[in-house]
Amino acid sequence: MPPHPIHDPLMLAAPPVIEAAPLAEALRRDWGLEGALHPLGGERDRNFRLERHGSPPLLVKLAHPDEDPAVTGFQTAALLHLEGTAPDLPLPRMLRARDGATERAHPAADARPCLLRVLTYLPGRPMAPPEAPAEALGHLTARLDAALSGFAHPADGRRLLWDIREAPSLREFLPDVSDPGLRALAEAALNRFESGPSAALVALPTQVIHNDLNPHNVLADEHGRLAGIIDFGDMVRAPRLQEVATACAYLVRPGDAPLAGPAAFLSGYRAVLPLPEEQAALLPALIATRMAMTVLITHWRARRQPENAPYILRNMPGARAGLESLARHSGG
Repeated sequence: MPPHPIHDPLMLAAPPVIEAAPLAEALRRDWGLEGALHPLGGERDRNFRLERHGSPPLLVKLAHPDEDPAVTGFQTAALLHLEGTAPDLPLPRMLRARDGATERAHPAADARPCLLRVLTYLPGRPMAPPEAPAEALGHLTARLDAALSGFAHPADGRRLLWDIREAPSLREFLPDVSDPGLRALAEAALNRFESGPSAALVALPTQVIHNDLNPHNVLADEHGRLAGIIDFGDMVRAPRLQEVATACAYLVRPGDAPLAGPAAFLSGYRAVLPLPEEQAALLPALIATRMAMTVLITHWRARRQPENAPYILRNMPGARAGLESLARHSGG
């Protein structure tokens, strides 16, 4: 593992500025689509919801001009693969342009080209952690992993800051956490990870995984039932155990049984795919590691992008509460 974290300039880059009129014209010309464009949030991409009269809305995505086209192609290829292997999963689906293409180069306001794609827009709202049906989410996640198990792409081996295996390199970010208690919790999680789980995780077989099943990427319907999984921007080739640990990091709850949510998730996951007991035993340490990464990466980014700090830090309170709960539970 390298001594320093990946210095990905896109982590600190604002999404591109896209003018609505040229974008609307490109959608008419290349996709035959018309409607009203409504801006959506996004850390790197510029996203819009296209509202159409008498038809379901669509998602319009423009990748950051500095993003490697191979990474955008990786995401597109994965969704096309899933279209064939798991057509019943509630996932975004790619819309082809009139000539069958899935992307087009489109200029940002500064004339740099962005890759334009159009996808189906999944209804629903981000799943609130307290109500998350953890067992059902585990079942759905395993179905997704099973559908991705035979997929490969030239860009799937990319390094990613949000990869749990990169956690030891994030010690450089500890000074960005001004709260000494929170900094100590994060450092203790890194120490625990490096003392054993790190080597075990790196030694496991790998496949392409979603790698970011946080509450903002899991949608629920009006009754709180699972409605879809979105945002495949953090996909990477990694062990399935990492998929489980990352999702479970958002299911830890305060109280006497902080791991009840992860246990329910694991039960649902194992109904579809196996996860040996020796791997499951690593989950508390891996969950704490992912939480520590959330603390460190978000503080590092927020100090450098204070104008966007509220959005960047939106998952941080849950990570802190989870680390405190796990520390009490383990006696650490």
